[in-house]
Amino acid sequence: MTPQKKHPASDRGLLITFEGPEGSGKTTLIRAIAEHISSRGDDPMLIREPGGTAIGERIRNILLDRASADMCSETELMLMVASRAQLVREKIRPALEAGLIILCDRFADASVAYQGYGRSLGEKTVDRMNQVALGGVEPDLSFFCMLPPEVGRARQNRNQTDRLDRETEKFHQKVFEGYEAMASSGKRRIHVIDATQTPGQMLDETLARLRLLEHGLLKYL
Repeated sequence: MTPQKKHPASDRGLLITFEGPEGSGKTTLIRAIAEHISSRGDDPMLIREPGGTAIGERIRNILLDRASADMCSETELMLMVASRAQLVREKIRPALEAGLIILCDRFADASVAYQGYGRSLGEKTVDRMNQVALGGVEPDLSFFCMLPPEVGRARQNRNQTDRLDRETEKFHQKVFEGYEAMASSGKRRIHVIDATQTPGQMLDETLARLRLLEHGLLKYL
């Protein structure tokens, strides 16, 4: 992709996040959305969590390394939040101020699902930590790619899985239940996508929802 176009400072950017359990196809969907937007005259910023910055990527390596098997739940949460805080201040906030479209592969909701539910640390604990990391930044729209964990895990190449991928079925079921709880919370920014659909169907549904934002940056969709 070419460097992102700069937009007038008065045109605030868009933060669009993509969530879901392992194997839900969200990363493939993000790439398809980015290609679609680029083909119509603009280039979004693609970032991921944990990671997205030089510091965040080093944190990501620690979090996902199979050698970190003894990491306690609280450490996992704090590292996730630390990576997020760096990403918000180094990349997301400046990009929003510059009027860019940001497509983020996982964000704050992931910690609610993985650490709040999966690690049983509780949604309130995660929310308090997220408030510090986010500094007031919130997604404009969040796509939840929902897929039963047993289906998603069957899609994965077990030789390429990381520390979290290799967690127990019980853990991944709790993560899925966390996403289900958020999906039914009534938050208007959350749009649930049936990830049993084909990639093309998921793309069409995502584009249709994006058009409803009626934001100036999406006029080419």
